[in-house]
Amino acid sequence: MTLDFLAATSLGDRFYNAFILFDRWKLYLEGLETTLIVAALACLVGITIGILLALINYVHKKTGKLKALSAVANAYITFVRGTPVVLQMFIMYLVVFVSVPIDIKIGDVVWESGGSMLIGGLTFGINSGAYVAEIVRAGFESVDDGQMEAGRSLGLSTAQTMSSVVTPQAVRNTLPPLFNEFITLVKETAVIGYVGVYDLGKIPSIIQSRTFDIFPPLIIAAVLYLIVVFILTFILKILEKSLSKSDRGNYKKVSVRKKLFGKKEVA
Repeated sequence: MTLDFLAATSLGDRFYNAFILFDRWKLYLEGLETTLIVAALACLVGITIGILLALINYVHKKTGKLKALSAVANAYITFVRGTPVVLQMFIMYLVVFVSVPIDIKIGDVVWESGGSMLIGGLTFGINSGAYVAEIVRAGFESVDDGQMEAGRSLGLSTAQTMSSVVTPQAVRNTLPPLFNEFITLVKETAVIGYVGVYDLGKIPSIIQSRTFDIFPPLIIAAVLYLIVVFILTFILKILEKSLSKSDRGNYKKVSVRKKLFGKKEVA
């Protein structure tokens, strides 16, 4: 198909060929599904790793314990944040998990591309964990130091104080940035197509190989990414609004108690 032929074809026909003809819209939806699965897996892995690393560094900073683990955690964060995610992806796919099959069979059910999606989720999760660790660390440090001292003065151990007093407050402070990290993951996983995974970022090149026209597939994929990010951003705004209302509600309760009982009673 030559450039002259494309120039003679209307833009509507080009988008029709890229999206409607031969049910090609199904390819975009399958790619979008893969993107969301990989991003969700990466988010779970990243949050788990990030919280663990943040806890280690926070406990070491406040108590001086876990010195060796803190050094390992900082080395991990430095390495992951200092190297490109594409390079990490190639290492995971072509070196670490090179012998893992693409399709995973669970009983009689075959999960097509299941191995590739799991590796992708793990790869981006490991990468995201370093950034989540810094987000969660900031959340822990936003909690007043007196909270830890108050928990210890009540006879709670360091672990009990962290789990019952500090962590709930830190998690509440980090929910919006963590949700924003998931939004970022949805877009970052587009590079997974470089290793042959048919995610949404890979679909335009597949469509282009059949229509010899790259412009409409790229625009369609971009619009789908935009829709997903718009929906997630809308959910994030609702979450932030809900948290801000909760803050105002707590402030009003404290203000009422101060008026009724005075500062000593509130304390």
